[in-house]
Amino acid sequence: MATNILTQERLQELLNYDSATGIFTWIKPCNRFSQVKPGDQAGCLHVRGYIHIKIDGGAYKAHRLAWLYTYGRWPNPAIDHINRDKADNRLANLRETNQLGNMQNKGIYRNNKSGFAGVCHHKQSGKWMAQLQVNGKNRHLGLFDTPELAAVAYQEAKAQITI
Repeated sequence: MATNILTQERLQELLNYDSATGIFTWIKPCNRFSQVKPGDQAGCLHVRGYIHIKIDGGAYKAHRLAWLYTYGRWPNPAIDHINRDKADNRLANLRETNQLGNMQNKGIYRNNKSGFAGVCHHKQSGKWMAQLQVNGKNRHLGLFDTPELAAVAYQEAKAQITI
């Protein structure tokens, strides 16, 4: 990733950003050797699911460029995709947050057997355990007869966290 040397002025000179669709299109190429034409969609899908756009020798994530384009400053410290779709860069889907806020918006892991975030089976008791991680520390929320009851405890505890 490039350092934050790109300015809003330079970005708006090169690209249009449609905040309703989240799509960037080129106004003009950033150098004379570029193959892009005005109106071409900017960026490509990175292996991790984010849209990356190359500008003046640097590679930038499109969601961070959307913030710079709209607000005239780089997001500090993080941008969260509210619907968890890393390629959905509509302004309504982006929010400035910190690492804690970003981590609280994660989905359930692939190997989750309960079907609920923060809930796993506690083998020793045969019950369902609810736990929540805050600032890198696990908070045990209790043992429950059903995964649904554990999920309710998790959601209630999560709602109490101030982001």
